[in-house]
Amino acid sequence: MDAISLGERELDVMTVLWKRSSGTVTEVQEALGIPLAYTTVLTILRNLEAKGCVRRKEEGRAHRYFPKVKQRAEQRRALRRLIDTVFLGSPEALLSQLVDDHDLSAEDVRRIARRLPEAPDNGGAP
Repeated sequence: MDAISLGERELDVMTVLWKRSSGTVTEVQEALGIPLAYTTVLTILRNLEAKGCVRRKEEGRAHRYFPKVKQRAEQRRALRRLIDTVFLGSPEALLSQLVDDHDLSAEDVRRIARRLPEAPDNGGAP
């Protein structure tokens, strides 16, 4: 699937669907925790369907919506977009911001460092 750009409210709705696996407009509206009109939630779900992010199935008089994109894939896309735009392409700047603003402990940083790939052997060059 091509890169999709999801707005804040679209991400809110997708988060509900990822947590619940599916939902009708009313179920999503109630689960959002923010006051949005039924017609607004319906419009968001229709936009997400047009973008290929959700599919719908008739369920009586209602429609049930199911996520088509995996949460992990959207996390990767959103993070890449954030790094490219807000942090000018620098993952290091993002990590520095996390350390500075989110009280990451030395142990948190060590755990992150253990996940990094080893530096390639450059034949003993400094």
